[in-house]
Amino acid sequence: MSNRTFTMIKPDAVRAGHIGNILEKITNAGFKIVAMKLTQLSADKAGAFYAVHKERPFYQELVDFMSSGPIVAAVLEKENAVEDFRKLIGATNPAEAAPGTIRALYATNVGENAVHGSDSDENATIESNFHFAGCDMYAY
Repeated sequence: MSNRTFTMIKPDAVRAGHIGNILEKITNAGFKIVAMKLTQLSADKAGAFYAVHKERPFYQELVDFMSSGPIVAAVLEKENAVEDFRKLIGATNPAEAAPGTIRALYATNVGENAVHGSDSDENATIESNFHFAGCDMYAY
């Protein structure tokens, strides 16, 4: 079990002005931000990040969406980070997300679901390293 996870505030939530509210929920839940940046993924970078889904029918739509505007990428730290963050963000489908979760509050549909959260310790490391060099991640 790792104490770090990776998240992105997706283009829909950035466009809607929810960066501050989402970051507040994250920090209020006890996560520390150890790396963060506002950036925009190119189609190539979005494709590389989501390469695991390349054979799925939604892949191109996902790449197009994730490269459609700025995102906030962040590495978060907390004991049991991956599992606790998955609970905080809620189900992928906001209609099924528990009340008070980030997706229940800020997502509009399955495709535009406000945030990404790593689904395993291994992926948290891979995804964090995709966006940040080790020297860009700080410890408290």
